[in-house]
Amino acid sequence: MNEVATVGPGDPYAREFYYFGQGAALMAPQGVVYNERYLSIGDGTLIGPNVCLTAGISGEQEMLCAPTVAIGKKCIIGRGTHIIGHWSIELGDEIQTGPYVYITDENHSYEDPDEPIGWQTPSEAAVRIGSGSWLGANVVILPGTVLGRNTTVAAGAVVRGEFPDHVVLGGVPAKVLRHYTPEGGWQAGASET
Repeated sequence: MNEVATVGPGDPYAREFYYFGQGAALMAPQGVVYNERYLSIGDGTLIGPNVCLTAGISGEQEMLCAPTVAIGKKCIIGRGTHIIGHWSIELGDEIQTGPYVYITDENHSYEDPDEPIGWQTPSEAAVRIGSGSWLGANVVILPGTVLGRNTTVAAGAVVRGEFPDHVVLGGVPAKVLRHYTPEGGWQAGASET
């Protein structure tokens, strides 16, 4: 469905979403999009081509909260990105992602060494990305990640944990490479406080 046309707020398909904002658009060709009633796309947000946006593991699954995936206003979600929500994923306003970013709030578990990993109960933890942030190409955001406002995440980083406002993250696993203070401007490493 919708393989050749951009979807906007006035299209019948947009009414299937929890919220589909004014000036928002899903660019063609679209990736996998299902359980739309749990997906919120903010005003002026552009979802690039081949982006996968899902809540749960099927279009019929009942989720515990609505919206399960909430994307704020004036965001740009780069081509090929996957935002896969099961519990709660919140992207603030004016966030941009490079291509092929992966954001999820659920991960496989491996506690039982005798049980295949794919059959074990997954673990879930909410994800929040602060307004004004930039996620470079191929960034992976894992369950439980909380990013502060205006955070930059370097391409290829794998992020898990909580990070303050105004930092630059990079690496696998990601760590603070630079931080900003009003007194000293941008400085190397994490803040001492």
